[in-house]
Amino acid sequence: MAGTVLGVGAGVFTLALLWVSVLLLCVLLARASGIARFSVIFVFLGALIITSVLLLLPRASEFPSPEVEFKIVDAFFIGRYVLLTFLSAIFLGSLFLVLIHHLLEPIYAKPLRSK
Repeated sequence: MAGTVLGVGAGVFTLALLWVSVLLLCVLLARASGIARFSVIFVFLGALIITSVLLLLPRASEFPSPEVEFKIVDAFFIGRYVLLTFLSAIFLGSLFLVLIHHLLEPIYAKPLRSK
């Protein structure tokens, strides 16, 4: 099902775009005065004709062609685990340094004032 979004092809999006634009144009023309107000009928009939042509003359076949299955091979398997081990070691070393320098920071006694 190549070229689909959420299992829906491009034709459904084309029809949705057509009818949204026709609806917007009809709302705008309904606010017009005079003879321009009656052009809403022609816009609506034009959208019906375009929709019927798009529905009656589909471009793709009704049954999709069988897809060829691809076997996915992970060629960087060992390198990925070496990188994961290296990054884990750096992460644990960083946590150790945070523990030493931030959490276990010594608190020095303040000197007493002497007169």
